[in-house]
Amino acid sequence: MPGFRSGASEAYARTFQGDRMATVELRFSAQPEHVRTARLVAAAVARRAGVDEAVLDEVRLAVGEACSRAVGLHRSHGITAPVSVVLTEEEKAFSIEVGDAVPEPGSAPATPGARGGSDEPETEGDGEDEMGLAVISGLVDDVEVRSGADGGTIRMSWPTALAAVRS
Repeated sequence: MPGFRSGASEAYARTFQGDRMATVELRFSAQPEHVRTARLVAAAVARRAGVDEAVLDEVRLAVGEACSRAVGLHRSHGITAPVSVVLTEEEKAFSIEVGDAVPEPGSAPATPGARGGSDEPETEGDGEDEMGLAVISGLVDDVEVRSGADGGTIRMSWPTALAAVRS
């Protein structure tokens, strides 16, 4: 990917425009200090997309939780791939997808440290992971958590002011 070096300390972002849907893609190395940047970018893009000002703190907090979770998963599993954040302005909603590269258990050959491996006892990190998901669910009405062989994704969305006007 142009502009991104594995392990780089800077974030990489791209913006796409097409068919009335603007998308910003942010990729960053799994370092806790980059979570703040993701939160700031998410809030700025959400504001520009028309998300209600009263909801922006929830956007910031939810993105912070989702990114912290992804960073923690990457670090605990020794994954060097970047964390991805995709922010999309749709016609009536604004969505954010935070992706990690930790495969779902059973979707890949057994590897040490695979997420939720059946032969491993539950760790403190598993409890933190569940707590983070609970916080996100409390902050966001429309949230979807998926995991597969290529990793996991938390998708969150909020209505935009345009959606309220058209309803």
